[in-house]
Amino acid sequence: MMSAFPTATIFVVDDDPNVRKSLSWLFTSVNLPVQSFDTGEQFLREVGTEQPGCAILDLRMPGLSGLAVLEQLANREIGPPVVLTTGFGSVPTTARAMRSGAIHVLEKPYDDQEMLDTVHEALRLDAEQRTRRAQRIAIQARLTALTAREREVLDLVVAGKANKVIARDLAVSEKSVEFHRGNMMRKLKVDNIAELVRLVLTSGA
Repeated sequence: MMSAFPTATIFVVDDDPNVRKSLSWLFTSVNLPVQSFDTGEQFLREVGTEQPGCAILDLRMPGLSGLAVLEQLANREIGPPVVLTTGFGSVPTTARAMRSGAIHVLEKPYDDQEMLDTVHEALRLDAEQRTRRAQRIAIQARLTALTAREREVLDLVVAGKANKVIARDLAVSEKSVEFHRGNMMRKLKVDNIAELVRLVLTSGA
């Protein structure tokens, strides 16, 4: 059976070789590519932000702990969703992990199916995040193509102002506003104001 996430990789970060071997077997059994690391430092050094997937981090490791790795990942523009595993779970630790961006904290010993379900949830989240990011980048590229005047018109149109009001605000003719508005809509590849507003909101601009 083919994986639903063919380009995604599961990054297992645990200092216990038996855990790394066991999880590698589990994920390989459902056609999920796996990379294993025995330290958080190695993982952070070798895995870039563009690699889709999710990370399984052990809470207690020599050097950087799972929490420390998680907190460093939070500073990246985009990084893999993180599942923390621990044999020493506590409410404060779980709360800190969730605040730092972990999607789950699984206590050892965990059930194989629980781990697989959690990982598939993480991969869906990662795919959604990367799709939204790609959309934002594409939209921002379109926005960059606008002239300064077209950007002014865009901002005023999104603010709900009519052409007559925009013309007055910019001290130009209404025909000039219509010209720049038409060019702006064409460059942004939208047909109506609703699409334009959605595009601007999606861009985060």
